[in-house]
Amino acid sequence: MPGHVVKSLEGLLGSDRLSFGAAIREQHGRDESYHADADGIFPPQVVILPRSTAEVSEIVKICSHARIPIIPSGACTSLEGHIAALRGGVALNMREMNKILEVNQEDMDVRVQAGVTRIHLNEYLRDTGLFFPIDPGADASIGGMLSTRASGTNAVRYGTMRDNALSLEAVMADGSIISTGSRARKSSTGYDLTRLLIGSEGTLGIITEATIKLHGQPEAISAAHLQSEFLTDSVNATICIIQSGIPVARIELLDEKTCAAVKAQSKLELEAKPTLFFEFHGESWNFLQASPHQLAGEICKDFGGSRFKWAGSAEERTTLWKARHQAYYSIIAQRPGCKGMPTDACVPISRLAECIEETEGDMVACGLAGSILGHVGDGNFHCILVLDPNNQDEIHAAHQFAERLARRAIRMGGTCRNVAALFDGEHGVGYGKLKFMEEEYGPAAIEVMRSIKKALDPLGILNPGKMGS
Repeated sequence: MPGHVVKSLEGLLGSDRLSFGAAIREQHGRDESYHADADGIFPPQVVILPRSTAEVSEIVKICSHARIPIIPSGACTSLEGHIAALRGGVALNMREMNKILEVNQEDMDVRVQAGVTRIHLNEYLRDTGLFFPIDPGADASIGGMLSTRASGTNAVRYGTMRDNALSLEAVMADGSIISTGSRARKSSTGYDLTRLLIGSEGTLGIITEATIKLHGQPEAISAAHLQSEFLTDSVNATICIIQSGIPVARIELLDEKTCAAVKAQSKLELEAKPTLFFEFHGESWNFLQASPHQLAGEICKDFGGSRFKWAGSAEERTTLWKARHQAYYSIIAQRPGCKGMPTDACVPISRLAECIEETEGDMVACGLAGSILGHVGDGNFHCILVLDPNNQDEIHAAHQFAERLARRAIRMGGTCRNVAALFDGEHGVGYGKLKFMEEEYGPAAIEVMRSIKKALDPLGILNPGKMGS
C-alpha cells in the first residue's frame, strides 16, 4: 500500500487503529466458506475498525483518491467468499460500530449501527416486549445481514432482511453519506435505494446504520418435531401445513444422515429418519385450544408421519433449536479430519420435493458424503458435503455436484443464491457463485447490474471482484 495512503489513514485514526499483522489480515481475508480452504486466503493489506459513519466516510475518501480497494465486513460468517480481498486493499470491519442508537417501542422499530449483532440486539430488547426475528444461525451483524439479504429459520412467518428494513445510512464510493429513507412504513417517493443496497454485498455502498422493524414477542410459543419414513413425505407435509394457514414460524428439514449426526451430538431422542422441526407462534388462546397443533399433527399423519412430539417448555425448545443450529458442525464431526462444503438452493415450494429428490439421488450417484437440511418452509435447502481436503478427485466431484445443484434450482424456477450468513443456505453470491448469475438472470439483466455498479462506483473500489465487477 502506498506510503502516503498509510500516512493519511494514520493521521485520521492514529497508527494504533491500523493493523498490518499477518494473522489479523489473514483472519479478514477469509470467512466461513470452503473457498478459503480450496483456493487460498486473500488477505487485505491493512485492517481498520471504524467507530462512526464520519470515520468511514473519511477512510473511503482517502482510498478513493488513491484507488485503493475497500472490503467491508462484519462477523465474517459468510459462506461464499464475500470478504476475500481479491485485489488487496483495506478491510473495514464494522464490529466496533455496535451501538443501539434508538428504540421506538410504539412504532416497533430500532436504529442501530451496522456492527450490532442479532443476539446483542435481542438481549437489549428483552424487557420491551419486542424482538428482532431474523435468525440465520450465526450471531451475524445487522450490517452483514443486510448486505447479504439474510434470511433464516424464522423466514416463514417474518420474512427476510429485505422485508424488515425501513431505511439505511450508507457511505458511497466517493465518501458521501446518504440516507435511503425514513421510519415510515411505506413510501412511493423516489427510487428504492434501501432495497438497492440490501443484498449488494458491499459493492455499491457501505452500510453504517440501519432502521429495522421489530415484532411483538408472541404470547405463546410451542415447538415440535416430526419423523417420517421418506424425505419427500416430510416436504409435502410442509407444503400442506403452510397452505392451511397454521401460524408456523419455523419449519426445518433434516434428512436421516443429519438426524443421526444431530442425535450423536445432542440430547434429542431421535431415530435416524427424515425429520421436521416446527415452531408455532400465536396467541395464548390458540394454544389452549390446541387447534394449530392438532391440525399440524393430522396433516403430518396423512403424509406418513410416525412420531409427532411436542416441546412445550422453553428448555425443550432451546435444546431443539440449539441442535438445529449446530447441525453443520454435527455433520462434519461424523468424518474427522474432513472439511464441510455447504451448498444451497431455493426453489418455488411446489418444486421443492422434486428438487430435493433429484439432489439426493445425485449425491448418492457421485459417491459424496453429505447430508440435506434446510428451511423448507420457504423452499430453501442445503447440502452439507463433508470432504477430505487432500482428495482432489473428491473435491472436483463436489464442485461438479454444486454446479449441477445450482443449475437444477435455476431450471426449476428458483435461485442458486438466496441470502447469507453462517450455514444458512441463503449464502449470497460472493465470488463463489458469480459465474451462475448470468445463467439465472440473463445477459441483459447482468448488464443493468454492471451499469448500476459503474454509476455508483466508477473506480471499482468497493469489494472488487464480486457482483457487478
